Amino acid sequence: QVQLVESGGGLVQAGGSLRLSCTGSGRTFSSYVMAWFRQAPGKERESVGAIGRSGVVVEYEDSVKGRFTISRDNAKNTVFLQMNSLKPEDTAVYYCAADTTFGNLRRGPEYWGQGTQVTVSS
Repeated sequence: QVQLVESGGGLVQAGGSLRLSCTGSGRTFSSYVMAWFRQAPGKERESVGAIGRSGVVVEYEDSVKGRFTISRDNAKNTVFLQMNSLKPEDTAVYYCAADTTFGNLRRGPEYWGQGTQVTVSS
């Protein structure tokens, strides 16, 4: 099992940047594929991207490609979401998630954080 805690959300103006962190408990963090999701008001939760166990393989949704960067530091049990050139439509609650494979993440991750609010003002 892994418990996930996100941090770093807040209010930022359009065009600005934020970096979210997600720290996992336990000594098996490096065995999990990690992902970021987001849910805007009145919308379904959607994927932002995912990163493999070693950090070499990273996937992004088209809506954030070129603006967001996912990375991880397994020594610190932490995965990051660097968000640049933020737009008002990026406003959402951002969640990190973990599972054992990319396929499992796409089907619905087993472990979720509690979420952190990101608000982008125009």
